[in-house]
Amino acid sequence: MESVRLNALREQIRTAKKILVVDLGFLGDSVHLITALWEIKRFAPTAALHVAAASVGAEVLRLAPCVDKAWAVELHPAKRRLADQWRIVQALRRENYDIAFNTSGADRATILTAFSGARCRIGCPGGRRHFWDSLAIHHWVPRQPSVMPAFEQRRQMLAACGLTLEAPRWELQIPDVATRRTEAIAPEGAIHFSINASTPLKEWPLEGWVDLAKRLLAADAQLRIVATGSANAREQERLRTLATSVANERLAVLPPDLAIAELAAVLRRCRLHVGADSGVLHLAVATGIPTLSLFRDYHDASAWHPTGPAHRVLTVPCQCVNRRDPPCAAKGRAECLAALPPAEVEMAALKLLFSDSRAR
Repeated sequence: MESVRLNALREQIRTAKKILVVDLGFLGDSVHLITALWEIKRFAPTAALHVAAASVGAEVLRLAPCVDKAWAVELHPAKRRLADQWRIVQALRRENYDIAFNTSGADRATILTAFSGARCRIGCPGGRRHFWDSLAIHHWVPRQPSVMPAFEQRRQMLAACGLTLEAPRWELQIPDVATRRTEAIAPEGAIHFSINASTPLKEWPLEGWVDLAKRLLAADAQLRIVATGSANAREQERLRTLATSVANERLAVLPPDLAIAELAAVLRRCRLHVGADSGVLHLAVATGIPTLSLFRDYHDASAWHPTGPAHRVLTVPCQCVNRRDPPCAAKGRAECLAALPPAEVEMAALKLLFSDSRAR
């Protein structure tokens, strides 16, 4: 009986004319969703594939040729308005979707999936159960282990629906206009620094970045470094301090108004990305360049670690994890990451650079 239901579900997906995927994550989540979107497009190539994501997520999803339309859903509390949310719901309902996938299991995504009005709605359970779950979602599939790579969790949800999977792919398509702008501001073959994250608890303190930059620039007289960050005041202050402290013309801080497509174009021009545990790391992986990332060893962090020989993750134990009042929160500084020696980061970076030069 189970195989009969699975075959019927697989056939519904295969013959769908219009499919919606709801994953209201930010940059990193949306990058990890792309590999699953390629699988849907391969399995149902004639279907129009739409995605609903946070605003920054929609930006990166528009770079994936498999996506026909990306709906931007405002999630910032200060900018989110009920009238705007309702207009999106109405617009989604007018699309008459045959299938809707909720890949995150979060409450807001589950509700939006239900309100989309799709004839067949598929989801994986989140952390909480509600009386309305069975009304919102028709087919629940098992949630994958949280230690599994984030992109693979989304792909395995499709496998649970009967889809066969191929090797994961991102294959971003960067617009020419974005490429041309970055050619003027980012030198070819530079190292990309992404020193900021969503919280100071995920950031290597500034003195580490300053020391690392000086070491790398001293190791190679031809090497260039470009650093990027959002327009957020705290991030821009950290970038200014980095540039002032290094005081070397071969380190450039790029403008804060880069669109996601332009940031992807910058990354594609670079030889190596070195950065914090943030969405920019995952965008770098999707562009195909080697990465070196600095992580706290928190629960399920391995799901966000890049995999493969072109990527290196340096992790440190953290006493703040799972504590109601993290000791470092009051300081605004990750003492666990502060213990990571710049010499160790330099060695890992040079090893990746050397491996990349040999591969070329």
